[in-house]
Amino acid sequence: MKLLVIEDDERLRGQIVRALEGNGYAVLSTGDGMEGWELGSVETLSGIILDLGLPELDGMTMLRRWREEGINTPVLVLTARSSWIERVDGMDAGADDYLTKPFRTEELLARLRALMRRTGGFAAPIMEAGRLSIDPRQMKVSKDGQPVDLAPLEYRLVMCLMTQRDRWLSGADLLELIYDHADQKDINAVEALIARTRRKLGKTEIESRRGFGYRLAGEEEGVAAP
Repeated sequence: MKLLVIEDDERLRGQIVRALEGNGYAVLSTGDGMEGWELGSVETLSGIILDLGLPELDGMTMLRRWREEGINTPVLVLTARSSWIERVDGMDAGADDYLTKPFRTEELLARLRALMRRTGGFAAPIMEAGRLSIDPRQMKVSKDGQPVDLAPLEYRLVMCLMTQRDRWLSGADLLELIYDHADQKDINAVEALIARTRRKLGKTEIESRRGFGYRLAGEEEGVAAP
């Protein structure tokens, strides 16, 4: 799942990005309002963490423009302003939740998980495909009820395949969905990641088909790549 963090405080932005990446999310980030607006408008995102006090283009204006243009990505607003009036204004502008600074990263992560569940970021508390299940709240993967220890990128891969399990995902699709800076990676990185993840899950849990791509195995036994 790919998130966008728009926060002009470089230190805080770095803390948020590290916390999100450590919990298995792919993250884009910027401290500039105009760049944030562009990223939020063109990227396929699961959620946005937005500071209101931004240079170039303030967060409230940005949020209103997104909603006016039909961009309905879930948005968690961050602000140092504790006024209830500004909270109401933010909600009216289209914010899905509000978090006042200072805050603990644990609270941010909990708010984000709750937000994505409410807005459909997660289809169900527990997601299942064949022998695999994912608990998005705990970011844990199990096979036949037994936990599987996955690295953050491996978890991202399985989550991408799980949330789009009704279709094949090409290597290029996965490259864009999993990596923060996809233009700095190539398909070989995806293939290596799939190989590592298969070693942990079992070769048949990620199916592959030439010309189609990859998907999780369903109720029937999967077909491993040759």
